Amino acid sequence: MCFSRDLALALLLILGISSISFGQGKERRAVEVRKIKDVMIYQDSMFYSTFPSVVKKPDGELLVAFRRAPNRRIYGEQDNNHVDHNSYLVGVRSTDGETWTPAPDLIYAHAFGGSQDPCLLQLKDGTLLCTSYGWTTVRDDAKVKQPYFESGGFIFLGGYLVRSTDGGKTWEGPYYPPHVTQERHYNVFNEPVPAYNRGALYEAKDGRILWIVAAHDGVKKTSNYLLVSKDKGLTWEYSGVVAEDPTVSFNEASVIETPNGDIVGFLRTAGYDDQAVIARSTDGGKTFQWQSMGFQGHPLNALQLPDGRVLVTYGYRHKPFGIRARILNAECTDWDTSQEIVLRTDGGNGDLGYTWPVQLDNNRVLVVYYFNKENGLRHIAGTIIEIDAEK
Repeated sequence: MCFSRDLALALLLILGISSISFGQGKERRAVEVRKIKDVMIYQDSMFYSTFPSVVKKPDGELLVAFRRAPNRRIYGEQDNNHVDHNSYLVGVRSTDGETWTPAPDLIYAHAFGGSQDPCLLQLKDGTLLCTSYGWTTVRDDAKVKQPYFESGGFIFLGGYLVRSTDGGKTWEGPYYPPHVTQERHYNVFNEPVPAYNRGALYEAKDGRILWIVAAHDGVKKTSNYLLVSKDKGLTWEYSGVVAEDPTVSFNEASVIETPNGDIVGFLRTAGYDDQAVIARSTDGGKTFQWQSMGFQGHPLNALQLPDGRVLVTYGYRHKPFGIRARILNAECTDWDTSQEIVLRTDGGNGDLGYTWPVQLDNNRVLVVYYFNKENGLRHIAGTIIEIDAEK
């Protein structure tokens, strides 16, 4: 009897086997990934917690940042959503990736509305950056310049970032990135919306900070553009188009630089059957070429492993809902033959994911994400995996 790879995966999950090995003949060695355990990072029945990111500081402490808002069901409201006046950026800490501080520290509370999607980047000198963006509401008599972006009664404020030079104990800012010319919207201050996005930034070999941002270049369509900072995130310059298309939307994105110097972005899409997209620049970020990776992911994040390969993680928002991953070579050129690794299939619905991996030690990785079971309250969780080094 001959089994398909997907059927074999399902059998592994049913039997509870955590060692997953995939190969494709002589041209590709097997990938050995062992799932060690799922961990609870933060859960509180009073709060709706989503959109985490994580860094490992030089002293070994892990910092997970996430967006926390009141659980609106405790007020008798029917449900929660992803925009809220009282959503703040908070963080919890751990020394082992398994036990976490129970009470989050405040990272930032926006003066004019709720904040979303804190994205951490630790620079080589230890400086921490945290990008985010905000939403607010105004009264009916407010004169907000058209067009503006509205969701659930909230008006989009645009992006900002905060910085810490003491390991996340205190934060400076906010600092506002420039407006991307292609962005059509204004904020409540009648100013062009500052650049924004969800996803991992990257410090390149030349010291530049790379940030793939999104912009509404159509009524219901977004595209991606590259910003760079030469002063550790204080100011930003426009570099070029990452991905534009007449019908496909490109939005949440992470970026890395390969050993050969290519800048590679991993992009979430809309209007494209949820296809994950890879975009590559060979000229330092001035121009990019994009193409589908042939699988669905929402959104993606990339971690360069100690042996040079790249772990790509993502939420899977189709049945069975959960968390998945792939391992690519150092230049990220073998995505079309990469094998999917299923980490979880017990999600309650598609409102989960937003993965963020971090290296615990030479072989173990913690993948952080938000999750729900049976459409219950969203919480911050993680999965610890062990990955054999490439030989």
